[in-house]
Amino acid sequence: MSKTSQSKATTTDATTPGSARPAGQVAFVGTGPGDPDLLTVRAVELIRAAEVVVTEVPAHADLARQVRAGLPEAELVDGGFGTDGQPLTHAARAKVVVKQAKTGRRVVRLMADDPFLFASGPQEAQACVKAGLAFEIVPGVSSATSVPAYAGIPLTAKSDREVAVVSCADLKVDWRQYAGGKTLVLLGAADCIADVAAALVDAGRATDTPVAMTRMGATTEQFTVVSTLTDIADDAKRAGMAAPAVTVIGDVVGMRETLSWFETKPLFGWRVLVPRTKEQAGSLSARLRSYGAVPEEVPTISVEPPRNPQQMDKAVRGLVEGRYEWIAFTSVNAVKAVKEKFEEYGLDARAFSGLKIAAVGEKTAACLAEWGLRADLVPSGEQSARGLLEDWPEYDEVLDPINRVFLPRADIATETLVAGLLELGWEVDDVTAYRTVRAAPPPAPVREAIKTGKFDAVVFTSSSTVRNLVGIAGKPHASTVIAVIGPATAKTAEEHGLRVDVLAPSPSVEVLADALADHGAAQRAAMIEAGQPVTKPSERRPAARRRAK
Repeated sequence: MSKTSQSKATTTDATTPGSARPAGQVAFVGTGPGDPDLLTVRAVELIRAAEVVVTEVPAHADLARQVRAGLPEAELVDGGFGTDGQPLTHAARAKVVVKQAKTGRRVVRLMADDPFLFASGPQEAQACVKAGLAFEIVPGVSSATSVPAYAGIPLTAKSDREVAVVSCADLKVDWRQYAGGKTLVLLGAADCIADVAAALVDAGRATDTPVAMTRMGATTEQFTVVSTLTDIADDAKRAGMAAPAVTVIGDVVGMRETLSWFETKPLFGWRVLVPRTKEQAGSLSARLRSYGAVPEEVPTISVEPPRNPQQMDKAVRGLVEGRYEWIAFTSVNAVKAVKEKFEEYGLDARAFSGLKIAAVGEKTAACLAEWGLRADLVPSGEQSARGLLEDWPEYDEVLDPINRVFLPRADIATETLVAGLLELGWEVDDVTAYRTVRAAPPPAPVREAIKTGKFDAVVFTSSSTVRNLVGIAGKPHASTVIAVIGPATAKTAEEHGLRVDVLAPSPSVEVLADALADHGAAQRAAMIEAGQPVTKPSERRPAARRRAK
């Protein structure tokens, strides 16, 4: 439950003398260990409603933009570092928050982890009380519990009921009180683990006490080192362990061997190139993240209006005048192009009254549904132009009062659907609704990563993404796993000298991600069975460039 201060201004309706705006209100929002999916419902609600977002760490700016996607931009204020680049003190951060709130705007102060656990939340809240500002505390999922959970380490068990959380921000800790068998969770111990381990051994803790240190917990960069009090300092140094890290000391660490679930995901830590725009890649990237991958979206196609808009103008007028029996949408972009043209003319979905609507697949049908339209025809089998034709009815002079179909599509679309509709007796107005052109090359570091095998996989969702990626960035390295959405895309990839490793059993981006995950799981299982360390494709570097067989 959130808490609101009992200060002089306890509601957003209170006003300060001489002010034209109500006194501001501050929400101290815990962001948890770093995974945006672990934000609370209340945290998301407040971030989306914020007018000012005060950040604490650089990642907070991206998190705020992600949560507020589709909304007007909020002002982002750096509350972590001053103009000199140095970290702000607690008092300085409090001044930043109070200054912003006094403008009368809704302020969200993002705080890493939890505002009231080893954080400056209490001091900043006290500053709000002193300034007569209302505030709210939104707890975050603490890294003290979430990071061990993501590492597969429970903090309690039948034989381990006591847990102590200790901040190692300074070493003024009497470690003798932890000489017994209780579980210890250490925050900020990455740089001082040698001293802490030695102090615990001196205090009487057994040298073979299990220790696990997890860096970048709850993110796809997470990795864990398991050791003992005797060896943890050397093992952590050898593994390159650094902050931020959470350390667990106690017998519960032994349960990680069977309970590790996050770091064993089939694509965990894989850097996957998604050659689509962020808008197009949303569901594919989300599916890849669910398997532990790190998707990186690179636009290869830019969608632009047709060079000659008169054809679309004429078709839309004909639609309104009742010229067509059907309209067939073969892509989400086609839906968007028609919608934009409708908005240009001041029309809405009511103009489709009496018109039958076909969609090439579920994604296109879902896009129509967002517009308030229901597709009358969606392929029952293959979601493609061919699948649409298999279910399309023949023209019947008695049952169909009009024999014409409006087909808005891309300038590079195939003629399959047009030819098939003509064979079924329909007349087709084949209209270029949008153009697809090659996007600008990605930044140099991305091009270099593609060519040198820094990506573990590339997922191609169409033949054009293959052609355009190779055209603007070059061929993926031989070590990179190539995953494609269908046979046509596979053929194009092979024509460009790429060996296809994964072919989706059906043309769906979610199915494509599932197929890649199955491939990753099979590789992982094979390495484990062979007694080899589990490595990513980017860590296995064949010398020769792949060639299609």
